[in-house]
Amino acid sequence: YFASLYSHKTADPMELLKKVGLHHDADKLVSSYSKGMKMRLGFVRALLHDPKLLFLDEPTSGLDPANARILKEMILEEKRNGKTIILTTHNMHDAEELCDRVAFIVEGTIKAIDAPHAMHKSSADTKVEYSYLDKGKEIQRVCMLSDLGTSVEFQCALKNAALTSIHSKEQTLEDMFIALTGRKLQ
Repeated sequence: YFASLYSHKTADPMELLKKVGLHHDADKLVSSYSKGMKMRLGFVRALLHDPKLLFLDEPTSGLDPANARILKEMILEEKRNGKTIILTTHNMHDAEELCDRVAFIVEGTIKAIDAPHAMHKSSADTKVEYSYLDKGKEIQRVCMLSDLGTSVEFQCALKNAALTSIHSKEQTLEDMFIALTGRKLQ
């Protein structure tokens, strides 16, 4: 039905349904579909006419991890094919994985906009969690990345080959959103 709304040739609906795992359900009434099936069907409808610009609102909402992965791969494929994709989401993992640029919009105002990687680099709150052995006991510590070179405790553990683990802990996009807006994601 939706393909018939376009005057030009559209993508093969059955091929798209197959990509999102709905080809076996193509003859079922949409009213019998689950929320996740309806989300995938809506995504297929958005791709039918091979748009140059895609607006996607919470495209993985209500999907199990396997189906969310399928949609994300298809979004990335569209992106590689030169499509412009504007995505709204509260899922910061999706934003980081799918977006070249992220904007935090609060009460209709853009509070921050940049590439996810640049947002991470600009964060001065990178922490380092490390552990070391001291007289057979494992000690765990946290310090700021910028203070690591001057931390006597860390330097001593490093020189004595006593370090058992070290991990950097950058702020997530969610942490940055909360810090910037003073409120949690819903």
